[in-house]
Amino acid sequence: MSGKDKGKKGKVMKAIPESFSVIVEGVNMKKKHRRPKKSGEKGQMVHIASPMDVSNVKFLCAKCGKASRIGYKLSEGKKYRICKKCGQEV
Repeated sequence: MSGKDKGKKGKVMKAIPESFSVIVEGVNMKKKHRRPKKSGEKGQMVHIASPMDVSNVKFLCAKCGKASRIGYKLSEGKKYRICKKCGQEV
């Protein structure tokens, strides 16, 4: 939603409810310097996805293809998630 990765799409890899953050594949990448494990081996820089706040992430609807919020609908005693933009069941 905001920041350097605004508009990028990716799959949520991990949710961290304690800190209200998520790790999204290919978004918010950081560089980490790795030391060589064995003698004679070179060190390297590895790109790792770091956590981002859940308020900067929106759900991408498969039906309408737009970023939207999630709503809930009760029907026949069951609770369904729906897209707020198109109203279709997710």
